[in-house]
Amino acid sequence: MAVLRYGADSSVRLEFADGVPPVECGTPRGQSAADLAAAVTDALREPLEYPPLARNTTPGDRVVLALDHSLPQATQITAAVIRALVDARVDPDGITVLRTQDDVDAGAEDPCRLLPGPLGERITLFTHDPTDRQRLAYLAATDAGEPILLSRAIHEADLVLPIGCLQDDSAAGYYGIHTPIFPAFSDRKTLQRFRSLGSLDANSKHKKELVREVEHVAWLLGINFTIQLVPAAGDGILHVLAGHSDAVHKQGQRLYEAAWSSRTPHRASLVVAGIQGNANKQTWQNFGRALATAVGLVEDGGTIAVCCDLAAAPGEAMQRMIGAQSRDSALRHIRKDRPPDTQPAAQLARALDRAKVYLLSRLDPSLVEDLDMIPIAAADELARLARQHKSGILLSNAPQATVTVK
Repeated sequence: MAVLRYGADSSVRLEFADGVPPVECGTPRGQSAADLAAAVTDALREPLEYPPLARNTTPGDRVVLALDHSLPQATQITAAVIRALVDARVDPDGITVLRTQDDVDAGAEDPCRLLPGPLGERITLFTHDPTDRQRLAYLAATDAGEPILLSRAIHEADLVLPIGCLQDDSAAGYYGIHTPIFPAFSDRKTLQRFRSLGSLDANSKHKKELVREVEHVAWLLGINFTIQLVPAAGDGILHVLAGHSDAVHKQGQRLYEAAWSSRTPHRASLVVAGIQGNANKQTWQNFGRALATAVGLVEDGGTIAVCCDLAAAPGEAMQRMIGAQSRDSALRHIRKDRPPDTQPAAQLARALDRAKVYLLSRLDPSLVEDLDMIPIAAADELARLARQHKSGILLSNAPQATVTVK
């Protein structure tokens, strides 16, 4: 009998037909950092191919910490980076923490919460609004003549410290290590442009063009220092990397692949995908990424079951899927308007074209049915489903896992 973990602390025990053991994948190799603050301090004290932070700052610098959306353990990371800046004699009054509106909408904690009162009161916390033109600054124009607009806080900073979480290059919405800067803190029109369905194919010309655009914007801004995390299971962090962007990218890719890549000998008739972590991991974006990974592992006409604690109301794109004459017609409208949940809606449509999709979550069962999925009310229902299949794959941490079929 195999165990799949999901959510903050839930699990399900599964046994397949004839006692055939499932293929288990998606469990990262390595242990989470025991002392995250120390890991951040060490990374900033000895950056990769870059002088220590204290030699690159002055007391009067205006420093911006640009936080990636859904950054794991954001409060601990933010506090450790700010303490390192203060130790480097940067005036706290000149430090700004920049977060996305998505984090606020998702109910994420105040990233400055762990700072002691006197220090925390001197730090500026700013939430980026992509629709507020007064808070955006013009940087340059794209090759197509489109204006590149970015948060004025980033534009006017003396030092920008992007803090991101590494992902597989094929992940939807991920455009490399500079993603926490651009398009994250750009304008509404740019964000819509980066939600194109063509970018879901990691090898497409369009996705590669978007990645090059992100790298070009970082070059225009002169950003060559970054802080990146290699995620562990759930909300854990395996490694903290800091230093020159190229060096961090190179080592980060190696460490991510070593931790997360795995192979399975065959596809299976049932793929059970879990989404581990607390509320900031239980998102429609991670639901879409979990489906995208599972689709590559399930047999045609097979079954996918996603186990998660997803409770957030579906966005505009998902709502378009409900009651549409067909998934194709819904996608035509979604492709035109590109609301924030465009990509997970498209990933759900692709999964439904390939397999039956079951969902164990905190969503209302009627809503799950409206989205053409089959709700699972309890773990024992999933256990019965598993016993009907002679081949299975248990996919832990599905949004982060990189699994290929031999």
